[in-house]
Amino acid sequence: MPMKSMTMMHLMERFGSEKECRDVLAELRWPSGVICPRCNGTKQAFDSERYTYDCYSCGYQFSALVGTIFHDTKLPLREWFMAVLLMVEAKKGISANQMKRILGVSYKTAWYLCHRIRAAMAEVNAAQLGGQIEVDETFVGGKVQGKGHGYKGNKAVVVGVVQRKGEVRLQVASGTDRATLHRIIHQHVKPDAPNIYTDEWAAYKGIGDADTAHETVNHKAEEWVRGDAHTQTVESVWSLLKRSIVGSYHKVSVKHLDAYLDELEWRFNNRENKYLFRDTLMRLLKSPNLEYKSLTA
Repeated sequence: MPMKSMTMMHLMERFGSEKECRDVLAELRWPSGVICPRCNGTKQAFDSERYTYDCYSCGYQFSALVGTIFHDTKLPLREWFMAVLLMVEAKKGISANQMKRILGVSYKTAWYLCHRIRAAMAEVNAAQLGGQIEVDETFVGGKVQGKGHGYKGNKAVVVGVVQRKGEVRLQVASGTDRATLHRIIHQHVKPDAPNIYTDEWAAYKGIGDADTAHETVNHKAEEWVRGDAHTQTVESVWSLLKRSIVGSYHKVSVKHLDAYLDELEWRFNNRENKYLFRDTLMRLLKSPNLEYKSLTA
């Protein structure tokens, strides 16, 4: 079931009922046939009225939603599908208020829905990056009355590591000191990456070694490109992040900043993926339920 280049019109035509949504989730979850989540049995009786399976081997009754983020949801699956499509297609993200207006649900429901989808987008044990690497840091946070433009006391540090023509890794950091930046770079970059490009910030010094050349550009001297040395790719990611916060979300809390970074990272890393809607649904099927109380704790 390809679901290539899904649009809202295609979604409304193809998934007009709960049954059609459940059928596609079952096909995505079990592409080679239904398997019992308890005993891995492959023979079941299907109840088409309740969309449930009865395993012949162990007697367990289950559905395509059991053990997934959709389990016990009170929201129609069609609205889940619409929310997923809106989030993966909105380059600058979509706010919970906008989701509330489109789906006709409460703000609390829309906010919780968006965060559950973001949780499924989060990369677990993401592979290290190689090739030409750019690293930069940015500060996220609003203005404070009475403080100048350079005040950073209320801002969170976000570090970005991007492979040119490849993927990005975004991470909230405790600071911009040498130990922190080097640790993040070593975490996300392969030891034999040929090049790492940064700005002139002193904390990046020493990141190169016998396998990896470290080159910098001096932004303070208005040097943006020198040969292959530049940080324009990671700066384009910062542009997307800032436009998302200012134009869509308006503000984000430090507590949930990592979740918004996960969403941006997922969209950026899948920018050429024509099956992004399908692949996001598959991530939702593999994601455990995220309880509301854990989000608001």
